[in-house]
Amino acid sequence: MDIAGLNIQNPASLYMDNFQITSSSPVHSPENFAEVLKRASSSSTFAETRSKQEPIDKEDKLYQLCLELETFLVKNLLTSMRNTVQKSGFIDEGFAGKMYEDMLYDEYAKDFTKNAGFGLAEQAYRQLNML
Repeated sequence: MDIAGLNIQNPASLYMDNFQITSSSPVHSPENFAEVLKRASSSSTFAETRSKQEPIDKEDKLYQLCLELETFLVKNLLTSMRNTVQKSGFIDEGFAGKMYEDMLYDEYAKDFTKNAGFGLAEQAYRQLNML
């Protein structure tokens, strides 16, 4: 988000580009939210930002490292989720069972990163490519 585009005139109102959201306007209603989304997607600044993005070279070493970062973060997310689930006893709880389960979740993370389209790797690549 571009901070220069924000014009805060008082704490009750926030003006951003041509969208006015005040504390008295019911933004949380679905109709108003849909309206705001429609205006945001049709605004020229949104379209200009989307058109300025250069295509990503997926064979670049930096992009591959960004994919590894995304895979690492997804793996941590999956591991945290796995720790909240009770064990059923289907997989052995010994060293080999834990090793297998960890490798299984590594593959899940790689597959999710490749197919889910989270977009974190692309954003990291664009940000690091600008430096």
